[in-house]
Amino acid sequence: MGVVLKTILRSAVAVAVAVSFSGCKKESKEEAPKPGATQQPAAAAPEDTAALEKAAEKWVDQEFTPSTLSREQQLEELKWFREAAKAYRGQTINVVSETIDTHVYEAKTMAKAFEEITGIKVKHDLIQEGDVIEKLQTQMQSGRSIYDMYVNDSDLIGTHMRYGQVVPLSDFMTGEGKDVTLPTLDVDDFMGKSFVTGPDGKMYQLPDQQFANLYWFRHDWFNKPDLQARFKKKYGYDLGVPVNWSAYEDIAEFFTNDVKEIDGVRVYGHMDYGKKDPSLGWRFTDAWLSMAGVGDKGLPNGKPVDEWGIRVEGCNPAGASVSRGGETNGPAAVYALTKYMDWLKKYAPPEASGMTFSEAGPVPGQGHVAQQIFWYTGFTAPLMKPGLPVVNADGSPKWRMAPSPHGPYWEEGMKLGYQDTGSWTMLASTPLERRKMAWLYAQFTVAKTTSLKKFLVGLTPIRDSDVRSEHAKKVADKLGGLVEFYTSPARDAWTPTGTNVPDYPKLAQLWWQNVSLAVTGEQTPQGAMDKLAKEMDDVLARLERAGMKNCPPKLNPEKDPKEWLSKGKAPHQKLANEKPKGETVPYEQLLQAWKEGRVK
Repeated sequence: MGVVLKTILRSAVAVAVAVSFSGCKKESKEEAPKPGATQQPAAAAPEDTAALEKAAEKWVDQEFTPSTLSREQQLEELKWFREAAKAYRGQTINVVSETIDTHVYEAKTMAKAFEEITGIKVKHDLIQEGDVIEKLQTQMQSGRSIYDMYVNDSDLIGTHMRYGQVVPLSDFMTGEGKDVTLPTLDVDDFMGKSFVTGPDGKMYQLPDQQFANLYWFRHDWFNKPDLQARFKKKYGYDLGVPVNWSAYEDIAEFFTNDVKEIDGVRVYGHMDYGKKDPSLGWRFTDAWLSMAGVGDKGLPNGKPVDEWGIRVEGCNPAGASVSRGGETNGPAAVYALTKYMDWLKKYAPPEASGMTFSEAGPVPGQGHVAQQIFWYTGFTAPLMKPGLPVVNADGSPKWRMAPSPHGPYWEEGMKLGYQDTGSWTMLASTPLERRKMAWLYAQFTVAKTTSLKKFLVGLTPIRDSDVRSEHAKKVADKLGGLVEFYTSPARDAWTPTGTNVPDYPKLAQLWWQNVSLAVTGEQTPQGAMDKLAKEMDDVLARLERAGMKNCPPKLNPEKDPKEWLSKGKAPHQKLANEKPKGETVPYEQLLQAWKEGRVK
């Protein structure tokens, strides 16, 4: 997501399933040891195996429950951590992540548990995601170790595998870090494994938390018989979860212009944001174009053209403009921008166009929005707070989440939405022994002993075994469809930015700067996307000249866009009809399909 869930998620509390814990308070900074600096070996620290064993029992019994492991298995896993950390007792490591509930839990609770169980102290800093990226880039450019490991979005996978400064974890786990790699880590259990794997087959990061961008709607309103009858009479099909953008638009129009008011409150059929701000970029890079149908078939990302519209030849980015075989300024991308603008103007509350991401986030919880096509599951906890107009007296939500509807250019086999996956990242410039200690802590935060409890606190699941656990099933009815989505095959079509993007920080900033020109009327949608595509090509050209260690850009020569436009693959030629008949599905039918292992 680039700079991910901000102010809203810092104070979110996972009601009904989360444990209470102290709020985030940024810790004071400590300078990490300089490269090559080695702390005194742990022989200086007294060994008290009995105390460490008792600490493990205390944390298992009092905190890390429930778990998919038995108590005996948990204690055995923690015994491995204790023994693997023996040589490092008494030392301190420095790690960093953005400030969301999941990471607050790690920094305030899990770091303390890790120290008491292993003897290694952890200073886990919580800062803005943009600052995390800045620190990461500074270390990459200077070679000076700032943090021992970072949690940063897997959106940077294409950046990491090309610059060659990130340690491929699959190499580390079988090589220098084999002695500190958890035998029960079970990397195949991570739902986001493919997101952190490069085209070379190597795993560059370790997923720590993830959340998807789905469709959100008022289930109680959609079930009102009078509204169902009125909708079907006007549109000729049932009011339900929209399968395509045509249905979403019809539902938006229906609630905004026909229903208008429910229980004395003015209601709207759509919610979004449009202020000229960096968060406007996320609105598009977080896979809005893929939902419309930009890119080729292929998961986790389209090949050779991805949802940013960047074409690769082999593993080399070859261009974003249609004239180079890309699709950033193609008909499907222009359609996506046009619909975003139309719906914001016609169907959202008037104030939405002047809002940023953080300001718009709480609005659905105020009770006057019928649906939202672009909604992060990271907002699950804030929208479950008792007393909200969207929460029943028994604590269950009046709303549900469902798969995002798709635009007319989308085809089966294509990516359908975005998933944010914050992942542990290790830089080669960090001294080996410090990498080893940090790797132990990183694994501790995602181990089966601790991961289910962390999921229930932050609602950002990473393990398939956790979302399929009996405990997850017990709390599913309080989470509005989160568990059902993550246990369904539908989840495979929601993925982060992929490896076609060679330098995420340099390219991501171009989106909000150009999209905003269309929103303000300074450019037409076509003009804004043309400018964006050209600037992306310019960045790719600079990267090509500068050189990259792996898979550098190699721009295709420009030619007449008509030679590239196609019916069956990207870049797609313009459709004669961009609004086919609306299609919906009953939510209960969708839920049953998920339970039976079907997409729909």
